[in-house]
Amino acid sequence: MTSIVLGLVAALCWGVHDLCVRKISATEGIFAALFAVLFFGSLFGLPFALLWGDAAAVMPYSWLQAIGAGLFFAGAGLGLFKALEIGPVRLVAPIIGGYPILSLLWATYLGSALTLGHWLAVFAVVAGVAFIAVNSDDGASSGRKRAAIWWSLMSGSGYAASFALSQGATQLSDEWSILLPLRLTALAAIFFLAMAFGERIRPRARSVGILAVMGALDILALTAVSAAGNQAFPEFASVGASTFGLVTVVLASIFLREALKPLQWGAVLLVFVAVGSLGL
Repeated sequence: MTSIVLGLVAALCWGVHDLCVRKISATEGIFAALFAVLFFGSLFGLPFALLWGDAAAVMPYSWLQAIGAGLFFAGAGLGLFKALEIGPVRLVAPIIGGYPILSLLWATYLGSALTLGHWLAVFAVVAGVAFIAVNSDDGASSGRKRAAIWWSLMSGSGYAASFALSQGATQLSDEWSILLPLRLTALAAIFFLAMAFGERIRPRARSVGILAVMGALDILALTAVSAAGNQAFPEFASVGASTFGLVTVVLASIFLREALKPLQWGAVLLVFVAVGSLGL
């Protein structure tokens, strides 16, 4: 049950975060916005890592896993920001939100005892998120949708790999010790990519406040998912976190007055019932 709760905390944080992405990436650009979010997140996480982490006790293999998780997290973040910039939520959310399938396949390969009920609940989560997203109105062109599909696939597979590696590293150490190498690796990856493509990474002063909030939400969400590595069925945290797209759509209906239809609210209920059943 703890893994589910951690995943839902991450989903809430990333849901709010992604609502902000829809606005901030259009004014700041992908690299500047993502670099700032990673920077502020690392800054906020630093005191906790120093206070509660034990870097001396981290095994070399955990460092490698954390660095690998950071590289995949950078790719996932880049795909997410780009997909949300060019594509509708109704298309982006179900593709990225489907990454728990990869997480559970990996967990099964490692010997995790998953039942048919677990798999049915996961498919219900993905189907619920997809239903809400597909039935959200938008006016995006077919060309932008195709591009959004590829960026979403990149993001979803990146998140699945990053979470698997970060949870593996946490099992051999703790979430705070692997936090900084993961974040700094992601930060460095985005920096070098931005330099290679001649992209700006310094945000405008007027956007610093919202980017700092996004960074805090991002670090909290990532820490929650990584912390599940020391809990039973850590892959369920990834399932819970995958509902971030649903959270974004629901928040948009509340704050941006993008109303949901009755059947969409039914899908919201289905998703939360399915997620809750994983903790039983």
